Amino acid sequence: MNINSHSLAPVNGSEGAQVYTAALAKSQQKLEGEAALALLAASAQTLASMPSPSVSSSLGSNVDIWV
Repeated sequence: MNINSHSLAPVNGSEGAQVYTAALAKSQQKLEGEAALALLAASAQTLASMPSPSVSSSLGSNVDIWV
């Protein structure tokens, strides 16, 4: 297979800018996804290290209602 510059379609400036913008958007989405995963992992570690609260049988038995 022979690919040379004569067989390629010319790319104007606006198409090049669109490709560049798409590449930047893709890398930004990848970084945001990695940051979200890191945040989820950190919160899971924090929740796992917290002691579980003790639940008493009287929890919620007294409800104050003001009218």
